Amino acid sequence: MHTLLIHIANEEPVMAEVEELPLPTDQSITCLNPRRRDGKDLHYVLPEVQSIIIPWHRVIFVEIMPSGEEEEIIGPFAD
Repeated sequence: MHTLLIHIANEEPVMAEVEELPLPTDQSITCLNPRRRDGKDLHYVLPEVQSIIIPWHRVIFVEIMPSGEEEEIIGPFAD
């Protein structure tokens, strides 16, 4: 499961989960648990909705959020 931040034309970004990352050949993105970045409900989606389909032509770009499973990167430090 991957968490995405999807930037939609003329709308606030949508944070949601997807089973698989979308491919360039896909026509849409099927998202689970759609919400705003702060976790609140989207004003244009009913609260009981668990999944939405966003057509690619409305998407500006997609951010893939880091998961907790990835290693923490330690930057340079001085002694």
